[in-house]
Amino acid sequence: MPHSETSTIAIPDDAHPAAHHKHHKHAEDPRDGHITFTEGTNGPRDLTLTRTRTHDSHNDNRADLSFPFGTTDMSRGGFTDEYRAVSDTGFLPADLALRPVPSHVYRLPQALADPEKARELKEMKLVTWKENDPDDPRNWSNLYRWYITAVCAIAVVQVAFASAIVTGDFKDIEAEFHVGEVVTALSVSLMVVGFGIGPLAWSPLSELYGRRPIWIIPSVIYVIFNIPCAVAKNIQTLLICRFFCGIFASAPLTLAGGTISDVWDNNERGLAIALFAAAPYGGPVLGPIVGGFVGETVGWRWIIWVNMIFAAVVTAFTMTIPETFAPALLRKRARMLREQTGDNTITTEQELFKASLTQIITETLLRPFQMLLTEPILLLMSLYIALIYGLLYAFFFSYPVVFGDYYKWNDGIIGLTFCSVLIGLAIALFVTPRVERDYLRRADAKGGRADPEDRLVGMMIGCWFVPISLFIFGWTSPPAVMPGGGHWVGPVASGIPFGFGMVIIYFSANAYLIDAFPGYVASALAAKTVIRSGSGAAMPLFITAMYHNLGNGWAASTWGFISAAMIPIPFLFYRYGRSIRARSKRAVV
Repeated sequence: MPHSETSTIAIPDDAHPAAHHKHHKHAEDPRDGHITFTEGTNGPRDLTLTRTRTHDSHNDNRADLSFPFGTTDMSRGGFTDEYRAVSDTGFLPADLALRPVPSHVYRLPQALADPEKARELKEMKLVTWKENDPDDPRNWSNLYRWYITAVCAIAVVQVAFASAIVTGDFKDIEAEFHVGEVVTALSVSLMVVGFGIGPLAWSPLSELYGRRPIWIIPSVIYVIFNIPCAVAKNIQTLLICRFFCGIFASAPLTLAGGTISDVWDNNERGLAIALFAAAPYGGPVLGPIVGGFVGETVGWRWIIWVNMIFAAVVTAFTMTIPETFAPALLRKRARMLREQTGDNTITTEQELFKASLTQIITETLLRPFQMLLTEPILLLMSLYIALIYGLLYAFFFSYPVVFGDYYKWNDGIIGLTFCSVLIGLAIALFVTPRVERDYLRRADAKGGRADPEDRLVGMMIGCWFVPISLFIFGWTSPPAVMPGGGHWVGPVASGIPFGFGMVIIYFSANAYLIDAFPGYVASALAAKTVIRSGSGAAMPLFITAMYHNLGNGWAASTWGFISAAMIPIPFLFYRYGRSIRARSKRAVV
């Protein structure tokens, strides 16, 4: 009989359920059926049962973001809740802990399908957390966990801020190096390209060595690469070093969501994940505000120095983040227990089924693009997220056209116009926890297991605001509405619905991908990141010319019509998503 996707381990036929005593207040909670064995790794196993369950705040039906997808050979070992499970003994029998990778296509792991390998697994004990384990990040104090969350969010804000801060003084860069607008725009585009490339390395490295070293080492190198940017004698040095800044600065973008998921379990991280969802979009908005005034007063090189100071301060705070990645912590515990006891059967699934270098490369570099070509849900959601991300960077170049060329404002004042986007973002932060609570209510109404499509409610709300903002911006800008009096209010205010819509859309779309592909989360999110970064990098290269050639009204309307054409996507997936997932080899049903 297939293993349940909602069970931590299977109950053997000879185990009597009466031997298990319930510790949870809901008798029907699937976690109450979990068992393990106290002894018996040598010879016949003692059938004395002890309690094994997942953490009180954990929902077994939702994706486990702490699973090392990229560095575990899941074809051999399958999937396990080892990293979220809590047991009295601190161990799970390996043969009972493994289950198929979450997907509607049932594939028994090779280690269970082969009788000889299955017998060998009976001797192995997977390390888990214990009750009230002080080393379990989910048991740390709320204050400490919120501190870690805040540092993660600020780290993401900083690197996103760095990508756009140079837009505050493009004119001086162009004048000093005698280059045009497009070449100067590469200082933004190449850093965003780095945002897409870097995670392909940082993600598997963090699974192999833990999150903490990847928080620190790339961030320090990123701070150092700001120095050649600030003292660059030619445009080539500036552009090359900005590219490397993007690669090393992408580490927080890769780690922040996972770190937040490490310390907050999936039933309690609504607001924390909302902050993470807003950070990549709020950071770039702050860039022109600061960069505009710094460039206006002390020049473009000091823009880079200010960014380096900000990055150095944030890096100092990231050094205070402890290791939070459960596989790394349990792997360290397993190694220590083996040394103390001499029992080599104590291990973790990641150690037991370690992926080869070829498998890691395939998982990191090939599978994301294979999934883009074969999974319409992933492709369309990635394109939608890419559009929103690209439009954000488009604003950094269209606002100067409207407010610089027509209103004759200086770069500092132009930067202030982005405050409207921050207002929309703040409203979204107020709404997203309520969207999360609506999802949990839907899950409760369905017996604790919501459909992935229930995540799309936020997108169905937010999708209208992006085209609305673009039409407002285009047709309240000159020449439709010429400068004078309070006419600037229209184009400035357009940032409010855009800021609200982009965060709500990203929050819901990201959650939908995680829930639709729980067994392939790493590949799905990697594909989304590459497509998103490609869009963000491309937009700066042609937006200024587009607004000059088409005019403000029709240039903005072109993107308004494109974003309006995207509106049906969440509604169609809400209606037909289940049948589409049923045809997929990797999605759950």
